[in-house]
Amino acid sequence: MTKRQRCAWAGDDPLMRGYHDEEWGVPQRDARMLWEMLMLEGFQAGLAWIIVLRKREAFRKAFAGLDPKKVARFGTTDVERLMADTGIIRARAKIDATIRGAQIFCEMKDRGESFVDFCWSFTDGEVVKGDGRSFPATSPLSERISKEMKRRGFKFVGPTIVYAWMQAVGIVNDHAAGCFRRSK
Repeated sequence: MTKRQRCAWAGDDPLMRGYHDEEWGVPQRDARMLWEMLMLEGFQAGLAWIIVLRKREAFRKAFAGLDPKKVARFGTTDVERLMADTGIIRARAKIDATIRGAQIFCEMKDRGESFVDFCWSFTDGEVVKGDGRSFPATSPLSERISKEMKRRGFKFVGPTIVYAWMQAVGIVNDHAAGCFRRSK
């Protein structure tokens, strides 16, 4: 049986491998999922992605299915509930940023602005393909997107987080040369 070659970061953990094989780098065109991944990347700040990945279902449960319309209505009681939830990463600033991020998402929608179109507008809807050999933590593009997201009021969207999000949602294809997902 031939062993699949993967990006080195996928490692041996079955959850990481599944994420790599099925999700990471796949162009995402669903507004809710683009938003969910942006919020989860914010929770990942300062931590390993595997921690967030292991808690993903708990995040979905705690944050009303990560439905921006529902999360946008969260108040003080919800924040206190989330701060007591041991299933998620309990960082008040990140929780507050997620609620505000949901409100911004909804405000955009109310103005008739598509979150999908916004996210993909920076690349004219095209996937940016990395060289498969170098893996930057930021790029001029992630800096530009970060600046615009911050201007709109999003938090935990620095250039490094934005670049990781771009990779996760397939705006950037940074699968390593030789990885079976590179050409997908």
